[in-house]
Amino acid sequence: MKFKRKFLAIPYVIFLVGFVIIPVLFIFYYAFTNKAGQFSFENVEKFFSDETNINVLLISLVYAIFNTLICLLLGYPIAYILANKKYNRSPILYMLFIMPTWINFVIRTSATRDLLNWIGISTGSMSSITTMIGLVYNYLPFVILPLYTTMLKIDTYQLEASYDLGANKSTTLFKVLIPMTLPGIISAATMVFMPTLSSYVISDILSEFNVVLFGSYIDLYFNQANWNFGSFMAFIMLCLILVSVLISRKSEKGNEGGSVL
Repeated sequence: MKFKRKFLAIPYVIFLVGFVIIPVLFIFYYAFTNKAGQFSFENVEKFFSDETNINVLLISLVYAIFNTLICLLLGYPIAYILANKKYNRSPILYMLFIMPTWINFVIRTSATRDLLNWIGISTGSMSSITTMIGLVYNYLPFVILPLYTTMLKIDTYQLEASYDLGANKSTTLFKVLIPMTLPGIISAATMVFMPTLSSYVISDILSEFNVVLFGSYIDLYFNQANWNFGSFMAFIMLCLILVSVLISRKSEKGNEGGSVL
């Protein structure tokens, strides 16, 4: 039998079915059934009737939004400096920002906890601050990477043309540079927002369990063998991921159809 290029997709299809599609189907099954295996909206009613579940989701959204904004505000100028040969002529500096991701994030988070406690920022009494510091530290590289790769591809002549036409630095930034790097911004925001929402190890370690994110609740119910309600909360998470992906795609399409200058 003649080898065809499409055969190379077989391992990917097997992986996709075994580790993505089947687990998602299990989540759907358990989310809308009771412990007896009968179809039921019991988990839906339980989730929306308990204020604690809603509050945890809202708190998680607040942390995710603030973490995304802070990472973008810090990561954007860093990525610009790293991608600009005027300021950075060596890839070594870029690697210094990426190298922390090579270390297991649990080890990084534990080290961050010890460092914060050593300098006087208590993870017990200042749990919200330490949690946010840990989130920014862990997810900042995931903002720098897509922004850096996007900025390497931008047409610098358009920036020069903006200055030649009389635009100042702020006008060039908001009218030229940011629209040109919008795909990288959207990608970076997506890579930070949803993982933050589902994260729980970082908040557990750096807040000493004082800050409970949505991922912590999902982990709690699964550890208690409450597969049905835990699956429904995971279903809520999947819906949020789907919404964020749709918004990202719509924004990217809108940017492709727009004009930079």
